[in-house]
Amino acid sequence: DYVHSRGLKLGIYTDVGYMTCARRPGSLGHEYQDAAAFASWGVDYVKIDWCYSQGLDARTQYGIWRDAIASSGRPMVLSICDWGVNAPWEWASESGNLWRTTGDIAARWSSVTRILDRNTRYASVAGPGRWNDPDMLQVGNKGMTYEEQRTHFSLWAMMAAPLIAGNDIRNMNSETLSILLNREVIAVDQDPLGVQGTPIWDDGHGLQVWLKPLADGSRAVVLLNRTTEPADIGVTWEMIGLPAGAAVV
Repeated sequence: DYVHSRGLKLGIYTDVGYMTCARRPGSLGHEYQDAAAFASWGVDYVKIDWCYSQGLDARTQYGIWRDAIASSGRPMVLSICDWGVNAPWEWASESGNLWRTTGDIAARWSSVTRILDRNTRYASVAGPGRWNDPDMLQVGNKGMTYEEQRTHFSLWAMMAAPLIAGNDIRNMNSETLSILLNREVIAVDQDPLGVQGTPIWDDGHGLQVWLKPLADGSRAVVLLNRTTEPADIGVTWEMIGLPAGAAVV
């Protein structure tokens, strides 16, 4: 009730196996019982991990969770977290609302770019109600520069990724707030067309142009320099499918 009174949603974590990754009790064999408990607590979002799942079939187990949540009587987002090891992009949309495509993220630029490249492979399966999840944001955590964090946030928005803050929201400096509260970037992420943006140009040396079509017919564009040196990146109207003389806002 307190969380909801603050205008927020309540999430909880469990595991398909008999233990969670932190070796606490998992939900194997108790899916319906746990879903009913979560519903009674007013939970809005359930993340279900894949630790201690030896011998289990991911598609089957997450299907059980889908049915358990449906039987609870409360709509809850089902976040599938099998780290992409069971190719969830091929089946997870029948059970969950989002699914991890990679292993865990870290607050390092190399981790961000590794996940960026992996998550991009599955862009075609994303859409409203079915999202590729490249893991939570590392904005506000030590390990990246301000420019790297800002780029990280912009790229997650371009990929229509769930924007889940992975920092301590009780203690945020002005730089962190300026990134996480950027309404224009958030609007790109939340665009109702639900297309996952992708690179449309790559020079092979770390310079890229990314494109994300938006519901109103406009385009979101990112000019990405993945190197450590300044560089010029150009883009034409033709490259992004707009007529000459279109406006930049």
